[in-house]
Amino acid sequence: MIFDKEGTTTIVFQENISLSKFLMNLNNAYERLVHDHIIINLFSFDALNANDVLEFLELSNKHRASKKSFVLVTEKVSYDEVPDEICVVPTIQEAKDIIEMEEIERDLDI
Repeated sequence: MIFDKEGTTTIVFQENISLSKFLMNLNNAYERLVHDHIIINLFSFDALNANDVLEFLELSNKHRASKKSFVLVTEKVSYDEVPDEICVVPTIQEAKDIIEMEEIERDLDI
């Protein structure tokens, strides 16, 4: 598991591992990330579907409840295919933009 920290945001990605193993590693490493906004880069996974993305829902809800952003990045699953509770975007830049917008909303209590 690779962590790329930029300010208060950490981008997490992994190569050559199963999604279930990645989720297990992410949950084990979560204490290191709990105070950051998290971007999960899923580009290394060849076959992803909406059900795979939903595996992140519990961790996403937990993290977002602590007023931090949690964004998944993949082109294989559209945001239309998953519930509104989980944020999915096609690029890292869009993930950063979402975090910036959510920070503004939190600052304004929206």
